[in-house]
Amino acid sequence: MDFYSGQDLLDLCQKEKISISSAMKQREITMGSLSAEEIHTKLETVLVIMKDSVHKPLKEPVRSIGGLLGGEAKKVAEHSSSPNSVCGSMLSKAIAYSMAVLEVNASMGLIVAAPTAGSSGVLPGVLLALEEVHALPDNSIYDGLLNASAIGYILMRNASVSGAEAGCQAEVGAASAMAASAVVEIMGGTPEMCLHAASFALSNLLGLVCDPIAGLVESPCQSRNAIGVANAITCAELALSGVKHPIPFDEMAEAMHRVGQSLPFELRETAMGGCAGTPTGCALGCSICGK
Repeated sequence: MDFYSGQDLLDLCQKEKISISSAMKQREITMGSLSAEEIHTKLETVLVIMKDSVHKPLKEPVRSIGGLLGGEAKKVAEHSSSPNSVCGSMLSKAIAYSMAVLEVNASMGLIVAAPTAGSSGVLPGVLLALEEVHALPDNSIYDGLLNASAIGYILMRNASVSGAEAGCQAEVGAASAMAASAVVEIMGGTPEMCLHAASFALSNLLGLVCDPIAGLVESPCQSRNAIGVANAITCAELALSGVKHPIPFDEMAEAMHRVGQSLPFELRETAMGGCAGTPTGCALGCSICGK
């Protein structure tokens, strides 16, 4: 059992009357030679790492290797309980958790690159906030991870999840699409709704450049992960409400890849343009590298 595009995936789900997570699980069993028990064990390991990476920086903030990050996630988490917080429980948690993962990554801690280190905060940020706010069991999150894996797999086959190849739209955009689709399935949406959510997520971040200050996966990467979770939650809500994206997921993925290929090299992870190319960004780079 395999699928090579979003349409293939939808056809498979319709034919077999299964969810996207079930289709991905069957693919891993038939194409990857893994048993259902082995898949479950791997998902347990992934979730443990994700939970540790979202919670640890909120208790024990650590300065990043480049010095651009450290303690931001804790500030957001603490502010969420203040009277002037504007985001609400779900979004505030997701933002804080996504930022926490970037702090772990930038301080050489253990994270799950889903799909990349630079976008590693989006999926755990969204799914773990959802789990806590809605009191969901871990098994629901395992299904979400499988669903997200299917979306990521298709994007890797037919587009890109690399900032160096297609900008941050391919990293945070892909992660946001994965998270949006996962939320829709967890909350009872259909496979079609999942792909509508993923399409919305890609289109909303279309053209987002990759411009890490000093070439480090720290800033603006951390705040873009926060934007990624907000995008994912919004797109999931749209799809669950019955709102449909006019562009099919496969066409949206192709468009994202074309846009990424058209970005100048300065805006594809070279640290030569965008935020990195500002006077302050350049000065920070020199300060970090000692030149």
